[in-house]
Amino acid sequence: MMIVRALADGFTWRVAAAVLVLVAAAIVVPVLNLSVPAGSALHVPTYAVTLFGKYLTYALLALALDLVWGYCGILSLGHGAFFALGGYAMGMYLMRQIGSRGVYGNPILPDFMVFLNWKQLPWFWYGFDHFWVAAIMVLAVPGLLAFVFGWFAFRSRVTGVYLSIITQAMTYALLLAFFRNDMGFGGNNGLTDFKDIIGFDIQSDETRAALFAASALTLALGVVLVAFFVKSKYGKLMIAVRDAESRTRFLGWRPENVKLFAFTASAVMAGIAGALYVPQVGIINPSEFAPANSIEVVIWTAVGGRATVVGPIIGALVVNWGKSWFTGAFPEFWLFALGGLFILVTLFLPKGIVGTLVEGWTARRARRASATAEKDVEPESFGKDEELRAEAAE
Repeated sequence: MMIVRALADGFTWRVAAAVLVLVAAAIVVPVLNLSVPAGSALHVPTYAVTLFGKYLTYALLALALDLVWGYCGILSLGHGAFFALGGYAMGMYLMRQIGSRGVYGNPILPDFMVFLNWKQLPWFWYGFDHFWVAAIMVLAVPGLLAFVFGWFAFRSRVTGVYLSIITQAMTYALLLAFFRNDMGFGGNNGLTDFKDIIGFDIQSDETRAALFAASALTLALGVVLVAFFVKSKYGKLMIAVRDAESRTRFLGWRPENVKLFAFTASAVMAGIAGALYVPQVGIINPSEFAPANSIEVVIWTAVGGRATVVGPIIGALVVNWGKSWFTGAFPEFWLFALGGLFILVTLFLPKGIVGTLVEGWTARRARRASATAEKDVEPESFGKDEELRAEAAE
């Protein structure tokens, strides 16, 4: 009953609307892609399905960051690392599915290992020919890294800009490591040329539509879980740690444990986003670890509005749609536009698009309620004033 009550409390109209839109998109978009003729105005082309599916994985990544930044006060500049690790776990599974259909025809070794004269499959690739192993690794690898990293960082009471810097250093170290050919992850080229996923052709329209639907439904589930977390007692404790960590500690709580749980859960969400991203774009390489990617996630969250659940999703969708348009029309100016957008939002919309709209709506509602209360009280107080004046005159 407590869980049901917490879910009901977390389901504000904004959260409910977001979940309904995502579930509807998971049904409607594949139908418009697969069942509506290509010449129809209602047809959604396959390239658009893949593009929107990629946007949804970015939205899930932004939501993961919002859980730790918006509600726990941890500004992570390394969430791209967890996203990339989840992507590599899925990419390893997809590479094992190629089998003898690769360029060199080796049924065991991926093409890049044959090219580099590897004689046998590395031990850490064992089991990745099974989807369930890859699914476990998608959750376990980012989660374990976040747990170990957070265990040392939070117990050392590293906070603020220092924590942000070491998260950025973490993702940059992984970038350098994965660039090396002897790491066994494809080096600079990464993992690509995927054929199948769970026995289905990864290039077919049906598979693309299914991946889009999976991304939309996973994002909807992420919205529900984050809303549940932040409205529960644990969520209130996260906000307390964010706003007054020392006071929370003096009250007997362990802020490092609260941070560690939120950071690990957020990393797992980011890993799932990466796993859904890779089969849709068809490649994963070390560039996904680039610190600039993690900074972009921060911008998506800030633009949409952190600590709003729905805001990071809107920010990720809006900014990435703008990026797709801008890089096609004015590719040389995109980074200037992105930087300018972040500055404008910081100056004029410090709470983001959704945060500012919600704040304005709440303020207007409060003013209307106050005006209504004054109207209800005014006649009674007017009558009392007249009685007091009459008594004073007597």
